[in-house]
Amino acid sequence: MKNIFLIILSLFLVTSCEKEIDLDLEDQSGNIVIEGNVTDQAGPYYVKITKSVAFTQANQYPAIENAQVVLSDNTGQTETLQYIGNGRYQTSTFVGQSGRTYTLKIQAEGKEYTSTSTMPEAVTFDGLEQDSFIVGGETSYTLLPIFTDPQALGNRYLFIYNVNNRSKSNFQEFSDNINNGLPNQRPLILPNDDEDGSVKVKVGDTINVEMQCIDQNVYTFYSALLQLSNGGANGGVTPANPPSNVSNGALGYFSAHTVRKRSAIIK
Repeated sequence: MKNIFLIILSLFLVTSCEKEIDLDLEDQSGNIVIEGNVTDQAGPYYVKITKSVAFTQANQYPAIENAQVVLSDNTGQTETLQYIGNGRYQTSTFVGQSGRTYTLKIQAEGKEYTSTSTMPEAVTFDGLEQDSFIVGGETSYTLLPIFTDPQALGNRYLFIYNVNNRSKSNFQEFSDNINNGLPNQRPLILPNDDEDGSVKVKVGDTINVEMQCIDQNVYTFYSALLQLSNGGANGGVTPANPPSNVSNGALGYFSAHTVRKRSAIIK
């Protein structure tokens, strides 16, 4: 069946290391798909609501236009989002802040969907360190995000990065299960394959990296997405969808996270 889940990542086409993700997921056509984000940066923040489609249909995902979308936090802040078209709803005055727990409530087509996400404290993103390796006579590159994981166990990270501001982006999720409380030692693997339209990184390219501190449920979602894209730990799994943190059978995710950005020019 069609990789219907790609619609929830409509703001960027994700890739797993060097390869674009091409998921073979369950056919859940007609399901609500929710993509919501709140950050510690200035708003507005957006929630996108669409419907999934089956393999036999065109890649045009119906927008949900008449939903009621309410965002709140555990300090009493609340706002009803305004519809701005193409299935997107936005805030006007809502403020995101680390340490708060956020709740998203959506009424759409006679059903209610809810999700909560706690925004972690930000971890300082100090920079990017370049390295390279040679495979088959070809030079490939990595970037090491420079940051030190806090002493408390349980920190989770998402890195989203692109080449020269192109719309196609990669992502990698990190946890501190092995490297807790220590300087990061895990590099970002940059695109090094020209297959399937991938962009091979070369000298002079600018790599833009966004570091997100995310909660456990969002980490689980992205970790599962990457595993599915690679065929699972045992190489081939029953088609499934990544575990959503949205209730009532909705596909997608709601993430309250911090954002820090760095760029590097390949030399």
